[in-house]
Amino acid sequence: PRIRRLEESVVNRIAAGEVIQRPSSAVKELVENSIDAGASTVSVTVKDGGLKLIQVSDDGHGIRCEDLPILCERHTTSKLSAYEDLQTIKSMGFRGEALASMTYVGHVTVTTITEGQLHGYRVSYRDGVMENDPKPCAAVKGTQVMVENLFYNMVARRKTLQNSNDDYPKIVDFISRFAVHHINVNFSCRKHGANRADVHSGSTSSRLDAIRNVYGASVVRDLMEIQVSDENAVDEIFKMDGFISNANYVAKKTTMILFINDRLVDCTSLKRATEFVYSAILPQASKPFIYMSINLPPEHVDVNIHPTKKEVSLLNQERIIEKIKDAIEEKLMNCNNTRIFQTQALNSSALTQANTRKDKGTEVSTPTGEKSQKIPVSQMVRTDPRDPSGRLHTYWQGQTSNLEKKSGLVAVRNIVRSRRNPKDAGDLSSRHELVTEIDYNLHPGLFDIVKNCTYVGVADEVFALIQHNTLLYLVNVVNVSKELMYQQALCRFGNFNAIQLSEPAPLLELLTMALKDDESMSDVNEKEKLEIAEVNTEILKENAEMINEYFSIHIDQGGNLTRLPVVLDQYTPDMDRLPEFMLTLGNDIAWDVEKECFRTAAAAIGNFYALHPPILPNPSGKGIRLYKKNKDSMESAGQADNDLTSTDEDDIDQELLAEAEAAWAQREWTIQHVLFPSMRLFLKPPKSMATDGTFVQIASLDKLYKIFERC
Repeated sequence: PRIRRLEESVVNRIAAGEVIQRPSSAVKELVENSIDAGASTVSVTVKDGGLKLIQVSDDGHGIRCEDLPILCERHTTSKLSAYEDLQTIKSMGFRGEALASMTYVGHVTVTTITEGQLHGYRVSYRDGVMENDPKPCAAVKGTQVMVENLFYNMVARRKTLQNSNDDYPKIVDFISRFAVHHINVNFSCRKHGANRADVHSGSTSSRLDAIRNVYGASVVRDLMEIQVSDENAVDEIFKMDGFISNANYVAKKTTMILFINDRLVDCTSLKRATEFVYSAILPQASKPFIYMSINLPPEHVDVNIHPTKKEVSLLNQERIIEKIKDAIEEKLMNCNNTRIFQTQALNSSALTQANTRKDKGTEVSTPTGEKSQKIPVSQMVRTDPRDPSGRLHTYWQGQTSNLEKKSGLVAVRNIVRSRRNPKDAGDLSSRHELVTEIDYNLHPGLFDIVKNCTYVGVADEVFALIQHNTLLYLVNVVNVSKELMYQQALCRFGNFNAIQLSEPAPLLELLTMALKDDESMSDVNEKEKLEIAEVNTEILKENAEMINEYFSIHIDQGGNLTRLPVVLDQYTPDMDRLPEFMLTLGNDIAWDVEKECFRTAAAAIGNFYALHPPILPNPSGKGIRLYKKNKDSMESAGQADNDLTSTDEDDIDQELLAEAEAAWAQREWTIQHVLFPSMRLFLKPPKSMATDGTFVQIASLDKLYKIFERC
């Protein structure tokens, strides 16, 4: 078919449907216009969810009579005159599309009077133009905009909005948010014909009073003030102040009121980041209340990225979000000293009936009407993943790790739970084949164990203990972490976040270091090692674009490594193994065969990111002997074994010992709070793990109970 120029009326109706998506969109635009007009009172009246009538009245500066003819034409505005004005825009409106769009999908009537006028003017609009000349009329100060029969000419849109109860709560929510932020403006919102307003806020000098008026005293009781600023930064200046709920606040839905430069917007990434922090302290079904007002230089905010202006783009957005998230986390850590829990009295008669049951195997009715069967003692599982007393490390003697002390709020388990694998970005058939192989090789029994296991503790340098039902298993941490990282490398294919190295790492130096440490290269002279390193450097530079696109491993033109992928959230690999990883990429990847290339690259990433034991030996037990300053003066091994506790602190390299203890403590923390929660979410154990010693059953509660019962 031929390409034709659409009629202007068609273009305008299409554009109107994008700007005014539903009645609440129209209310938001009109209220923002009232605030831009300097109004101190804004009243909203709605009929049938806004489809029959939307009326917004304010006491702002009004509209000049001479401006009324072009008031509802597209792209007519008093907010800016040149495109450069967008860089410093402070008003909420700027496009001049909202009123025009309303006239294309509804009947608009405007009544206005400016200061000093003896009377006002009323005029009706349709399709962007006046239906008649402005008529003099009695009017109060300000402007009243009335929109009737919204979407009368858009049958499909009107059918989707038939239920008038759907949009009115959205309108009330919008007005409530404006009332909390603009404390010097009186807001009211009511249904047409109703005697009482659903929102009524008076001007106040206190933000807490505004929140109390709108959301109630029960919300204010659990709020605390928060302030964040970054005025000393060279590249940006921002301030944030607001109120956030503490650990005692209970709600079923997150309430987040966000204003950026006094503009009501949504920011999904900021909301997600704050929910991650709260997920560590709130019960699973509870959500927080958050009010934030962020102020940035206008030139750091791009307001022209969304048809309804509900989103903005910020300069250095990730840094701002991270700073706010850290401030919320610190605030919650300092306030989380007391908790209030609501209790509910049980039905005493039901409990009496339950206690009269004497048969151990009989079913007992609970107060809720459900039936539960008594579990034989030999089948009771005593380890609770939420109870610290059920974990192995609780019974170890010695000081509690600092990492464990602060893990309550930053527990990555909760962060990982709230993130799922991103949508696959790669449409390559070979990559899909590798993912299909993972599903095909899945071991159902091990999959059930991983999904429903309880972490018990670290057994030694390689193995950890988990409990599944009444069975206790040893799990090879290195093997499962390697497989998990391999699967994640394929699942996040093309969708990795990145770890930015503080300083670029030259590939040639990394490869040279790896070759020097490789025992199999001990017979090769230094010149040949340098040649091998140079060849591998060229190979990696030639394939830099591909590995950056698919695996987010960035190598610049100078042959420097600058970024690594985030394979698992909140986890950074052991950088001591980076040279070996680079050598594997350069030497072992099948670059010419696509499927093998992806498989070997993912395997190399899996091996690098796996939780290998730290290079420094474990200092616990006999390992502390390895940290003596003068190893030649050590007595015989047999005598040392008999007197392990007599090691003089002066003979120990304390700095090296502290480094080793920190590395091993960090590994243990990562196993518990990152690896095992991620395993439950993402790992699909292959069948080979059932026979290669990765999972080993070492005890059964049923059998142990029989043995101890004889005693």
